[in-house]
Amino acid sequence: MEEAATGGAFSAILNGLVWFFGNIAMSFYNLGYAVTHPSSWLDWSDKESIMRFVYYGASTELFFVVFTTFLVLTAIGIWRNNVMWAMVRGLEAFGNTVGRTAAWAGLIMVLQQVVIIFVQRIFARPDMAFGFGVPVTFDISWWSEELKLYNAIVVTLCLAYTFIQGGHVRVDLVYAPVKYRTKKIIDMTGSLIFMLPMATLMWLYSWFFLWRHLIVPKPSASETLERLVGKARALRWNVETIGFSPNGFSAYFLFKILIVLMCGFIFLQGVTFFWRSYLEWKEGEESEGKYHDHDRVEAGEEAYDHAEF
Repeated sequence: MEEAATGGAFSAILNGLVWFFGNIAMSFYNLGYAVTHPSSWLDWSDKESIMRFVYYGASTELFFVVFTTFLVLTAIGIWRNNVMWAMVRGLEAFGNTVGRTAAWAGLIMVLQQVVIIFVQRIFARPDMAFGFGVPVTFDISWWSEELKLYNAIVVTLCLAYTFIQGGHVRVDLVYAPVKYRTKKIIDMTGSLIFMLPMATLMWLYSWFFLWRHLIVPKPSASETLERLVGKARALRWNVETIGFSPNGFSAYFLFKILIVLMCGFIFLQGVTFFWRSYLEWKEGEESEGKYHDHDRVEAGEEAYDHAEF
């Protein structure tokens, strides 16, 4: 019985390895087919194409395409460090640009709140209209609830940017006293074990959470491609427009889109942080912060961390 159990375990491990490396090999074909046949998943005039897009957006095939791409780019970067530095600089510039742009939503949120107060309290108007030529008119409660969207934009699209700038709170138990290269090993390990798996798991959940509020029949993560394509005949758009109040904000599906984007940006930053940590580990302390685009704080803009009474 022990020999049978050992043989079964060995067979299961072997089958798992065959499945794993088989998917890596197939990822080259899957990527090539997706690039050369974009109409099969991007032609949204075809309902089956929409269902393929929904399926592949959180599929095993996509996971292994991304995983294999990461392995190939990492191997190239290890061989040519200047290529990896170029990828790090490009992805960090992308994250900084998105974050700095999204941060302006905070100012828009404040200005809109001021306008709402003036319109509601001073002019006693029940609605507000914006636009040139064709105004967009909604009830005051709609504009008030829309303020949540600006807050969500700042939170979701500035996470990676804040990480690049080193602005997140860090719980330091063993990091500070260890040697420089040990710190970089901790950073690389944290990216691979915590940041990337967390972003992947959140993507898998948020992807179908998004589409269940956009179309019917509602897709499920457990359904096969054949099953989803078969349901395409009954597909129709059913975009979520229900607000929390009768005249409240009616585009809450935008929050689901922001969640998906947030997961993608976190994943890209996890990859970038792994590459930067590896390069700084390899090149030594003199490379720490190399090509880092930190926000500049002018004189008088320093954080005020104490108060006088």
